[in-house]
Amino acid sequence: MNFGRGPSVVLNVGGTRYSFSREVLKDFPLRRVSRLHGCLSEQDVLEVCDDYDRERNEYFFDRHSEAFGFIMLYVRHGHLRFVPHMCELSFYNEMIYWGLEGSHLDYCCQRRLDDRMSETCTYYPAEEPPGEPAGGPEGKGRRPPGAEGGKWLERMRRTFEEPTSSVAAQVLATVSILFVIVSMVVLCASTLPEWRAPENRSMEEQSRYTAESVREPSGIIEAICIGWFTAECIVRFIVSKNKCEFVRRPLNIIDLLAITPYYISVLMTVFTGENSQLQRAGVTLRVLRMMRIFWVIKLARHFIGLQTLGLTLKRCYREMVMLLVFICVAMAIFSALSQLLENGLDLGTKNKDYASIPAACWWVIISMTTVGYGDMCPITVPGRILGGICVVSGIVLLALPITFIYHSFVQCYHELKFRSARYSRSLSAEFLN
Repeated sequence: MNFGRGPSVVLNVGGTRYSFSREVLKDFPLRRVSRLHGCLSEQDVLEVCDDYDRERNEYFFDRHSEAFGFIMLYVRHGHLRFVPHMCELSFYNEMIYWGLEGSHLDYCCQRRLDDRMSETCTYYPAEEPPGEPAGGPEGKGRRPPGAEGGKWLERMRRTFEEPTSSVAAQVLATVSILFVIVSMVVLCASTLPEWRAPENRSMEEQSRYTAESVREPSGIIEAICIGWFTAECIVRFIVSKNKCEFVRRPLNIIDLLAITPYYISVLMTVFTGENSQLQRAGVTLRVLRMMRIFWVIKLARHFIGLQTLGLTLKRCYREMVMLLVFICVAMAIFSALSQLLENGLDLGTKNKDYASIPAACWWVIISMTTVGYGDMCPITVPGRILGGICVVSGIVLLALPITFIYHSFVQCYHELKFRSARYSRSLSAEFLN
């Protein structure tokens, strides 16, 4: 610790005192307490705690003392449970204040917290809402130079990033959703035989952007949609704070993947022209046009359900990798055994569907994840017994990581729900004003 004197420090939490050495605070499991080690001045200390006594080297926190006692039991013994006769949401608020998350709770308490949050649709964020001054109400009177321009940029960013932040953001989100729906309808309709029959063109001609195709209704609609998506992406890039971070965001990458194929297809058509030697590019153009299906993922900007799915996959990638490892190991074992039982033991009753291990892998993966297609099945008694074991093993293996993914999904849903409700409150204030 770079501030204060004495070999030890005292934490006063709601009247209960705890004494620690300076070195213990450096790697303390609670983030708020460990931040005291890097404080250089009394002002830095007061940003972490509520009051400080220089003579006693005592740091005061106006928090629930009994809740902190249970949190200290977690620090010492590694088990965190709810305080009896205390609201789960209040204790969860204390956990977030000290730097803990719902995953630190024991399994039984995690289920209680998930059920309570599902009933109340409440989420306590670990960070302060954006746009609120760091110093609280006292900092409202101070505006640094350029604050008006920064406020305007922040409002523009919220308009394009948060559909519930204002009336303009809701109108913009509605228009964007309509463009996505129209583009998807045109894409699906363009693959119908009835759509192509009157034009009497080949697949290569269908994939090329000629002057005639652009003047067709489908070409005009597609060009308008691309123009809207391009303008939206450019404006969002201009008003973004960090341009590098903007490019690295998954949804922005999806936007680029959905927009770029159109311009690449136009350029390839311009360069290839009518040269028959270059018509092989028609396959590439068709692939690029099909990449417009990524526009569906653009709806994730406006629907909490899709955002929750993406955030859950991002936070549970370890569990997803573990699930894939389980399936791959089981697939390798069962495919080798099924190939041996169906095609390697009895030469008189060979099952040609299991002629190789890769062919048996298809049967294993279908049997473990679904009820099977029925295109191939074992015919020997040992093979059928192995098939039953394979199906049961698939159910068990798929169910093992589901609990972790479920808890992460619930937490992500409440987090995004709270974020949406916070911007909805600002929208209500805008209506009142």
